[in-house]
This record gives sequence, C-alpha cells and structure tokens, in this order.
Amino acid sequence: MKHTAPLPTANESVNTASIAPSAPSPLSVSSSAKGSKPHKSARTRSREFALQALYQLIVSNNDPTEIDLFTQDLVGFKKADLAHYRAILHGCAQERDALDAIITPLIDRPLSDLSPIERSVMWLGVYELQHCLDVPWRVVLNESIELAKSFGGTDGHKYVNAVLNKVALSLRASEIASPL
Repeated sequence: MKHTAPLPTANESVNTASIAPSAPSPLSVSSSAKGSKPHKSARTRSREFALQALYQLIVSNNDPTEIDLFTQDLVGFKKADLAHYRAILHGCAQERDALDAIITPLIDRPLSDLSPIERSVMWLGVYELQHCLDVPWRVVLNESIELAKSFGGTDGHKYVNAVLNKVALSLRASEIASPL
C-alpha cells in the first residue's frame, strides 16, 4: 500500500520545497494538459535525438557511427527526420573544432566548464545556423532554447540563448536584417 501524506487544511501552510514533483526523466517527452502529448515535428525529434548523440560524443568520445547506430535503436526514433538527425550528428562531429572556435570567444568560461548539454545544444545551433539555411534563424534559436530547457540545467537555456543570438547576428545578419 502506497503511503500518502494527509492534505493540509486551509489553515496549514505547505512547504513546497519538500514536495517532490512527479517530474519526468530529463530525457522523456513532456505532456500537455489533459494528458495528451504535444505534437512534435520530425525535425524537432531529430534535434532531440541528435542532442542525445552529441552528448554521448562529448562525454564518451565514442565513434560517431557507433553512436548513430545506437541512437537509431532508441524508442521513438522512427518518428524523427533521419536525414536531418544524421546531418547534425555527423556534421557536428566532423566540425567540432570549428564549432568550438565560433563558440569560445562568445562565452565567459573555458569550454571544459560548459555542461555537455549546453555545449551539445550550442554545437547543434551553430551547425544549423551555418548549414541549414532552409531553417529560419528564429526557429534554430527557439528549438535550441527548448532543448536546453528540456534537457539542461535550470538557467542553461538563458546562456545558450545569449551565445546563439550572437552567432546568429554574425552568420545570418542579412536574414535578421530583412523584414518578415
């Protein structure tokens, strides 16, 4: 039998810090109101899986092809855009030094002090800003910020936003300057 604490009465205060939220795993998909899952595009899913693969690349330094095969076997991968996922994973793996060179002057700490999630999201965002010109710069930033919110630390998304805004101003200046 599961033990549940009694509900507080109207006169009792609740210490919300002691209440453990029933939060999903950091790698799980969140659901919206009324229990239905929000629709995620195949590209959004490909970014989520690419982020997980890039995280593995940074943490384990395993071969990108092995990481690719492992990631494709994960639950839900079949709903992802395979071509976009592979472009991000293999592109970031091949260009990691160049991506780091773009990021390094824009951050206030050594790369080694970034969390692997923040670094992976920044790689993904910079790569898309450089190579996925069919994706509007605002979409790249929004998707990257959402990834950082979902998978990263408490305020990591703010840091990612600040860095990728600067990158966008450099790489997509004409797109940013043009009217909607």
